[in-house]
Amino acid sequence: MDNMEAMFTHELEDMYSAEHEILDALDEMAEETEDESIAEVFREHRNETEGQIDRLEQVFDELGRSPNQEECEAIEGLIAEHEEIKQMDPNPKVLNVANTVSAEKTEHYEIAAYGNLTKLAQQMGMDEASDLLGQNLEEEKRMLGRLEDLSEEYDYESIA
Repeated sequence: MDNMEAMFTHELEDMYSAEHEILDALDEMAEETEDESIAEVFREHRNETEGQIDRLEQVFDELGRSPNQEECEAIEGLIAEHEEIKQMDPNPKVLNVANTVSAEKTEHYEIAAYGNLTKLAQQMGMDEASDLLGQNLEEEKRMLGRLEDLSEEYDYESIA
């Protein structure tokens, strides 16, 4: 990696892989979450994630590259951590909270990644890419806010 475009491309491929992994995880979390308001947020964010993947593909086009996935070890680690919790066979209400916590952790990672990608695109004079990545960043920030609101509103006393 000897120039900024190579670094940018690597990070872009990382997020492209991450979003594909997240797409599958959101499906699973929506299905296993018994709290319908939480499940609906996961389904809505899955639709947003599809749009984020489309925008990433547009950035690849701007670079003149085919979309490629670089294994995102961070997201794979977060998913593995969540799978470990599910293997402990938690109470469904505990799983609701675990799903929300996992999603919040993921959003924090995505916010950091998109913030840095947006900044790199700006520094490289890639205005369209910066705008597209900035849209993804704003969606991730909104999602984090929604998850935080759900966490604050959740009836923790109902968990035995």
